[in-house]
Amino acid sequence: MVDTGFGTRETPGARLLVVGGGIAGLEIATVLGRRWRGRAGAPTVTLLDRDAAHVWKPMLHTIAAGTRDIAMQQTTYVAQAREAGFVYQPGALNGLDRKRRVVQVAPLHAEDGRLLVPARELPYELLVLAVGSQANDFGTPGVAEHCHAIDSRLQADAFSREVRLRMLQCVAMGQPLSIAIVGGGATGVELAAELVQLTETAEAYGARGLAERITITLLEAGPRLLAAFPRDISAATQQRLQTLGVRVRTGTQVRAARAEGLELADGSLLAATLQVWAAGVKGPAVLAGLDGLETSRSQQLLVTPSLQTTRDDAIYALGDCARLTLPGQERPLPPTAQVAHQQARHLARHLPGVLAAGRPVPPFRFRDFGALVALADYDAFGSLGRFGFFDGGTVHGRLAQLSHAMLYRSHQARLHGFWRGGLLWLADRIQARVRPPIRLD
Repeated sequence: MVDTGFGTRETPGARLLVVGGGIAGLEIATVLGRRWRGRAGAPTVTLLDRDAAHVWKPMLHTIAAGTRDIAMQQTTYVAQAREAGFVYQPGALNGLDRKRRVVQVAPLHAEDGRLLVPARELPYELLVLAVGSQANDFGTPGVAEHCHAIDSRLQADAFSREVRLRMLQCVAMGQPLSIAIVGGGATGVELAAELVQLTETAEAYGARGLAERITITLLEAGPRLLAAFPRDISAATQQRLQTLGVRVRTGTQVRAARAEGLELADGSLLAATLQVWAAGVKGPAVLAGLDGLETSRSQQLLVTPSLQTTRDDAIYALGDCARLTLPGQERPLPPTAQVAHQQARHLARHLPGVLAAGRPVPPFRFRDFGALVALADYDAFGSLGRFGFFDGGTVHGRLAQLSHAMLYRSHQARLHGFWRGGLLWLADRIQARVRPPIRLD
């Protein structure tokens, strides 16, 4: 018996290593960990992630705005590993040796710089890469230095703290606060609405005149917001944001980010106290040089319909970090939670056959159930997709808001089971009744 990390102790069988504890990675580790728990000679499932906890990525904008309590919405990997029967290893992917079949893990440091865990290697027989994505600055000067990102739990929490500090200055000193969000996709649109809700709720708690001093501007380089949605949803969303006081500027390109604001393509400067970059999608930088694996221009791993990487059949990639163009399609699948979940379910169903009998994974088939965008508690819009009884069309209002909430509750049920997921939902509703609706610390 050996201790392979945080979680269960197993007699080593085949080694399945999952890198990345996002929607796809955590669902695979949870499903297969439960399936093989306690079985003699069963494969060992290990999850590697640089963070300590998981937050459903479509919820990060609410964490960033402080309209959701991060402590209530996160799932710690250590606890999930114990409950589901997999092993959690803390650390970040730093490299890959495909010949030896080992993943190289970066050293782990404390916030004060102390070395906690030195660089190490983890072996695998099958490797699943689900390391997610990040915003793409397209080489725009100054973005890394002056713009916040909300691609991870820690980034969203850091932005939330900064927003509250700036609001304190705004109220106590009468200073204006201007927030500029670059990117008119779902993340940028939803963050803008959540910041409006944060402002209005803070005023209700005594921050008099706050709304008059805060300016929220949403910039989109393309001709309309939500380019992946139908045009009627784009138009309705823009109109609703503008009625909430958000300044929407489409067809506006950012040339550079500065400490004092954003330099636009026409040479003008949009002054901004806080800047958020939520435009574009690319894979993490580590994927670009991962022992010869093939990547796209946006640093996403190219995969076949079986979700195997094009140059190594023992390595699978899925979710935002993978680029898959299905047969007969012109565009690759979008980097959405819906795609990540369906791919995770597909691999969780077929990887046991690969390990046990060498059976191939059949081609992945995507079922488009549409897309949803929620404007805080104000409104929501959704497209119904084209599968089964769905045939396009749109929904909005309470029905769309309920549908958006159900996506998250379904994710919780997949991780924790139906009854425990239901208890978490109940706990969430109780907390909403007894605690302030925004973070006030």
